[in-house]
Amino acid sequence: QVQLVESGGGSVQAGGSLTLSCTGSPFRASDVYMGWFRQAPGKEREVVASIKRNRSTVYANSVKGRFTISRDNVKNALILQMNSLEPQDTAMYYCAAGYIYASDYLNEAEYPIWGQGTQVTVSS
Repeated sequence: QVQLVESGGGSVQAGGSLTLSCTGSPFRASDVYMGWFRQAPGKEREVVASIKRNRSTVYANSVKGRFTISRDNVKNALILQMNSLEPQDTAMYYCAAGYIYASDYLNEAEYPIWGQGTQVTVSS
């Protein structure tokens, strides 16, 4: 059974940084596209960023210029570097993956594999 496990969440003050990691098994990382999503209390889950198999990336407008998504196919790992964090970034962050190709990389319906989430809290 394919599993994704997130780590790196925590509490930080506004303007600070956090790095989230997601490791997956037992798939081959080069076969999947991956993404980060988040869900704040009382809100719907939303996409944060996505990275295709060719390493091209797509970002939500709200995080462009502040967050960077990357992947390490050797380690089967997905990374989200978050800088200049704002209180509105507070949410549960989820790692997700799908195989080969998606018609819309920002649509969570294209991601059949999900992690359990890691909490990020940004205080003002």
